Amino acid sequence: MVSSRMASIHESTTMKISATAKKLAASGLDVIDMGVGEPDFDTPKHIVEAGCVSIRNGETRYAPTVGIPLLRQAIADKLVRENSLRVSADDITVTPGAKMAVFAAIQALLSEGDECVLIGPSWVSYEPCVAFAGATVAWGDVDDNFMPLDLAEKINSRTKLIIINSPSNPTGSVFGKNVLKEISDLAVDHNLFVISDEIYEKIIYDREHISIGSMPGMEERTVTINGFSKAYAMTGWRLGYLAGPKEIMKWINRLLSHSVSQATTFVQSAGIAALQGPQDEVAYMAKEFRIRRDMLISGLKDLGIPCNVPGGAFYLFPNVSALGGGDAFTDKLLKDALIAATPGSAFGPGGADYVRLSYATSQTRIKQALERIEKILS
Repeated sequence: MVSSRMASIHESTTMKISATAKKLAASGLDVIDMGVGEPDFDTPKHIVEAGCVSIRNGETRYAPTVGIPLLRQAIADKLVRENSLRVSADDITVTPGAKMAVFAAIQALLSEGDECVLIGPSWVSYEPCVAFAGATVAWGDVDDNFMPLDLAEKINSRTKLIIINSPSNPTGSVFGKNVLKEISDLAVDHNLFVISDEIYEKIIYDREHISIGSMPGMEERTVTINGFSKAYAMTGWRLGYLAGPKEIMKWINRLLSHSVSQATTFVQSAGIAALQGPQDEVAYMAKEFRIRRDMLISGLKDLGIPCNVPGGAFYLFPNVSALGGGDAFTDKLLKDALIAATPGSAFGPGGADYVRLSYATSQTRIKQALERIEKILS
């Protein structure tokens, strides 16, 4: 009874696991949720206050689809200052979450029969968005550090788009200048577009974040996407944004005008406070995530579970092939240890031997999780 496009979309594994974890916790079980990509910190108080002031000032009516002017200017200033992008406020569109920005950009760029290259393993929602556009995915292989190996071999006459996510969900990998140059060269040579999902930009360790849109030849073929959920612990506020070539943005804005209309008006005022206010809590959260990363890596290593050291985000992607593979080990974690995790298979065919563990939880809970894993392994 449903359309073929709707039937092409599978359920989000991460959201399903999160819902299961919440249901088990509500029943009284002590579930450690390492499946959700959500910071466990509160939204900084000055951001919360800005949203409350906006409500009290009566800023609860419709706003422009593209976003309120002050926020668009603040985003443009940030992208110029921090990302070396040549943009103005007119190039910015605000969305209800970065996920909507990803969906809208993919629908604008892909047609029926096109191909999109994903550098696997990749975030669970990219492939369904591509399928909804009537296009297909070509998976680019990666090495042991989750760096692309064979992108050139994945490009053919149907290829239209490459999606990159650095720092990456689920692997935490960060693409350096050499990798980004390879991708940009391929995009220019084959006349491709690139969507650069930079939502984990602020959660990075001993690495430099580089926006591919700032590289030669990429200004007119890159859509840059970011948001407030991860860096500012604003997941429930649903606030994201994107910037790209004017002709592409025109169609993205048209889609948004007929679907979500706009991001919530008073939430946009909170976004201004996030960008223009103090950034010390952002730095503190990144520092704490790094401590948790090292703690979890060390504990897994002691248990004989190999894991690449991620350069950003707040996920580990350990190889559990020796423990039955990602699907089996994820089931065992939930049933025998009450730990919610995400099987690597959710992130593409290259993830089957892995499991994604989010360390966006306290050091105490990480310690408890390691103790539970040790118990089920022994």
